[in-house]
Amino acid sequence: MKFVDSVEVEIIAGKGGDGALSFRHEKYVDKGGPDGGDGGDGGDVIFEADTNLNTLLHFRYKQALQAENGEKGGKRRRHGKAGQPLVVKVPVGTVVTDIRTHRELADITTEGQQITVAKGGKGGFGNAHFVSSTRQAPRIAELGEKGRTYQVRLELKLLADVGLIGLPNAGKSTFLSVVSHATPEIADYPFTTLTPQLGVAEVDGFDMLVADIPGLIEGAAEGKGLGDAFLRHIERTAVLLHLIDIYSNDVAKDYQAIVHELHRYSPSLTARPQIIALTKCEGLESDLILLQKQALEKVLPKGTLCFAISSQSGQGIKEVLRSLKTYVQKARIVEPAVEAETDAVPTIELSKAKQNDTWHVRKEADKFIVTGEKIERFAARTDFRNTHSLQRLRDIMRKTGILHELRRAGAENNSIIQIGEAGDHRLSFSENK
Repeated sequence: MKFVDSVEVEIIAGKGGDGALSFRHEKYVDKGGPDGGDGGDGGDVIFEADTNLNTLLHFRYKQALQAENGEKGGKRRRHGKAGQPLVVKVPVGTVVTDIRTHRELADITTEGQQITVAKGGKGGFGNAHFVSSTRQAPRIAELGEKGRTYQVRLELKLLADVGLIGLPNAGKSTFLSVVSHATPEIADYPFTTLTPQLGVAEVDGFDMLVADIPGLIEGAAEGKGLGDAFLRHIERTAVLLHLIDIYSNDVAKDYQAIVHELHRYSPSLTARPQIIALTKCEGLESDLILLQKQALEKVLPKGTLCFAISSQSGQGIKEVLRSLKTYVQKARIVEPAVEAETDAVPTIELSKAKQNDTWHVRKEADKFIVTGEKIERFAARTDFRNTHSLQRLRDIMRKTGILHELRRAGAENNSIIQIGEAGDHRLSFSENK
């Protein structure tokens, strides 16, 4: 299967159903009262982690993920059916980011974890909702709200305990194949590994998930070679195992080249615990191995462990695995399991306790623009074709002081009032008097 670890898709939550405008019309019932039911809420878009998936390939053929709309309200106070949520299965380790704002909407790290990424719109109230002692026959019904829509980037970051890093052909794939049951492609030329490989290494009854990241080269953080596409996969690892070919002409330079690329991609990666291993040491004299270790240790941070290993003969493999185990155990203790989130995106409720009542008025060219969370929500739910609904919106604007502020700003009878930046809702000021 082709490995795909970054895709862009559109996610669209369901629109809320419109409220019904209806009056009872039954035989022998004189002057039947309002009985329009509320619209159903739109469906949410929910992302769910699934360990059976290990690639984002299937999203390449789904450019839009859309939840079901809520149904309209009906007569006799019938409530519209709520839209079915869309549950989207993604691999564990998927990060969802809003492309426009670069805000992280979800980080899915646990099997079965569900996160609501886009909330469905609320259903509109039917006219039965607006009955009061002073309003016996309301001719008002709200429109359903639009669901949240995002253009998002899905990125898969492997969840591994150990990340294998190093220049191409440093022996990472061979090491992984020896310490686990993974079967990566192995050959004596650079960039044999074109996709990240995972394997489970066991030492003294302790299991560790090891990720072989495709070889990095100088400039990887800027897109050269393959590194920029796969550096994200080592961001979650507890410890990095840096493999360096002992036959290199300058082992210190090789080490510094990789560390430099890690720092350019994310400075936090250079603070990650590292273990160094000189590879392909089978058959080499101890004096030559010692010379290379001494050259390398001159540039290593103080206290960094450095081993000489051979994946072919098994030399030093156990010692490296036991050292890795120590770091992984510490990380698992320090970072307790995070409880699965259920709602990643804060929702906007209509209740006064949760909704922002602030608003602003400004003049722009030939119109006046009114912005504010609450008034924009009311405008979105207003049926501008219904004079009674428009009157309700005018009353709200009058009670909140918006009309007064518009007059102070210079609005006159024929002035155009735009509610919200998008310009979807406009009315003339004369209608608001």
